[in-house]
Amino acid sequence: MKTVVTILGLLMATVNVSQAQNLEGKVTTEEVKITNFGVSVTVDSAEDIESTFSIKDIKTVLKEIEGEEELSFEMTCNGEKISDNVKRKVSYRVTGNSNDKAEFLKRVKKVRKAAIQFYTNRD
Repeated sequence: MKTVVTILGLLMATVNVSQAQNLEGKVTTEEVKITNFGVSVTVDSAEDIESTFSIKDIKTVLKEIEGEEELSFEMTCNGEKISDNVKRKVSYRVTGNSNDKAEFLKRVKKVRKAAIQFYTNRD
C-alpha cells in the first residue's frame, strides 16, 4: 500500500510541476527584405523550356523585389550523349540589378530564345 501511495504522490507531483506556465512576452516582427534573387532552370528539351516558365512569370516575381538587389538567371540545357559518359550540355547565365528590371528581362528573353535554338539546331 505504501508503494501505491508513493507512486500516486510522485505522479501527482510530476503532473503539477509539468503544467505549462503562462508566459508573457513581447513579440516583434521585422520586415522581410530580399537581398539576392536567383533562378536556376535545368531543361532537357525546347518543350520543357516553354512549359517551365514564361517571361510573364519572371515579370511577376520581379514586381515583388524592391530596392537595389542583385538578380541572376541561369538556364542549363542538357543534350544527347556524345560518347561514353559525356553528355552535350550548355549553360546560359545573366546577372543584373533590380534598378534596371527592363534590361534584365531583355537578357532573360535572349537566354530563353538561345536555349530554344540550342534544341532546334542541334543536328
